[in-house]
Amino acid sequence: MDPFLTLLHSFSTSLSGSELSSLKFLCRGKIGKRKLELVESGGELFSILLEQQLITSAEVSFLEGLLVSIKREDLVSQLKQFVEEGEVKAPEDEPDVHEKPIEVVCENVGRDWKMLMRKLGLSEVKMDRIVTANPFSLQEQVVQSLREWQKWKGKDAKVTDLIKALRDCNMNLVADRVEQ
Repeated sequence: MDPFLTLLHSFSTSLSGSELSSLKFLCRGKIGKRKLELVESGGELFSILLEQQLITSAEVSFLEGLLVSIKREDLVSQLKQFVEEGEVKAPEDEPDVHEKPIEVVCENVGRDWKMLMRKLGLSEVKMDRIVTANPFSLQEQVVQSLREWQKWKGKDAKVTDLIKALRDCNMNLVADRVEQ
């Protein structure tokens, strides 16, 4: 699944009716009036913008301008995070995988995994992508989020940081099991 499309879908679902109307108005110079009248969702508007190549995963300045205009700084922030994290990392930056702690965390964390990931510094955008990619498996969401954290941190992904984050989230039993 294309991460950029996932991001646009996330944006679409968070837009109110009045925000969609504002976006349609702002696009009048770029999209024909008839096409705009048929648009009933953010997804439909984004599809037209993609078709006309006004937005692409590599060129988001038009989209950013639209979001700034409707005062959705939260979405602008997510978009900027997406652009920053979209860079391909070199193979030597790949982390050493600590499978045992991942296994222990996955078996014991449960629905509070997002709180843990926030303590570890993983972005909301990445967590949303993980949930979208694995909607029916809580355990897979935890596994993928921990792997994403390891990939992001590279060699700096330390088990001690994971234990500290678990303790900060009051998950002391899980932290104790990871230490063992």
